[in-house]
Order: sequence, then structure tokens, then C-alpha cells
Amino acid sequence: MNALLRPASLVLFTLLLSACVTINIYFPAAAAEKAADRIIQDVWGEQKPAAGEAAPQSAVPTESRFALAVLEWLVAPAQAADLNVSSPAIGSAQGSMKARFGDLQGHLDSGALGLTRDGLVDVRDLNAIPLPQRGKVKQLVAAENADRNVLYREIAAANGHPEWERDIRNTFAERWVGNAHGGWWYQDAGGAWKQK
Repeated sequence: MNALLRPASLVLFTLLLSACVTINIYFPAAAAEKAADRIIQDVWGEQKPAAGEAAPQSAVPTESRFALAVLEWLVAPAQAADLNVSSPAIGSAQGSMKARFGDLQGHLDSGALGLTRDGLVDVRDLNAIPLPQRGKVKQLVAAENADRNVLYREIAAANGHPEWERDIRNTFAERWVGNAHGGWWYQDAGGAWKQK
């Protein structure tokens, strides 16, 4: 009987030990914000604030940023210092978005288009787009959103955490608005349109 208990005890001991040794990998929020800002600045170009306009700010309140910094410092061994934003798919999406921005910018400036709360672009005021251009603008919006969806998914995949896609999308949604020009429209958390 004693010989039968030893293998069972060993299995139980191994299970208990493995249950105690877990590593939680937290989403690196600060690194994601930095990566998003770099990509957005590449796509939109380095934007200087207009007279009286503040420089882009983090959407995270100061107290929360401090708490996130402390948490990231405590968890630092379990996560990478930077987010990997380098893959052929990411580069392709980023390049397409950069090439398309000149066509989208006028419609963002006019208020016809706005930045959605889920990190995409949408037609906000169809009447602000001349009738002959509406089809082309809708195609531009669809292509932009397809590239943005690829970008979010591929950044998560490039970092080995496909489950981070929603966090990456949310971070980008905040940073698109944070980097937007004054006068551009965006959706708040409730989906209401507001002008920056």
C-alpha cells in the first residue's frame, strides 16, 4: 500500500507546486501608448499643435498613470519593455494608412469624418461630402478601417498575445484622439460625437 501512495503523492506534490508557480503577463499599457504614438505620428506626420492648442496628452489621468507605472515596475520581469510593432503585415498596413492620409485629412478637417471609440474612422456628416465624392470617401473609410483592424490584430500577434487585440485597439483609439488636430470629431466612450 505504501508503494502505491508514493506515486500518487509525487503527482499531487507536482500539481500543487505547478499551481503555485504562475506568471501573470500583464498588458504593457505604457509601451502600447508609446508604440501607438510612434505609429500615428508616422501615419499622420509629425504634427505641431496650432496656436492655443495643447500638445497631445495621454487619455489616462495622472493618478492612473502613476498607478500603472508602479504596477509595470512591479511586473517588469514578466513583460517586454517595448511592444514589437515590426512585421511585414504591420508595415504594409502602416504604409497604406500613411499613403491614404492625404485623402482622408480634408474630410477629417471638414468634420465629414470622425474617429470612432473603437479605433476606426467613420462618416460623421454625409452632407459635408459632395455627392460625386461620397462613393470614393466610403471606399477610403473602408480601406482605412481594414488596415486599422489588421494593425491591431498583427501587433497582438507579433507580441505572442492575440488576446491583447482589444487592449491594443482601445489604446490606439485613445491615442488617435490624443494626437488628433483641434477641430476634428471623435466619439466619446458612450458613442456621442464631440469636437476636439
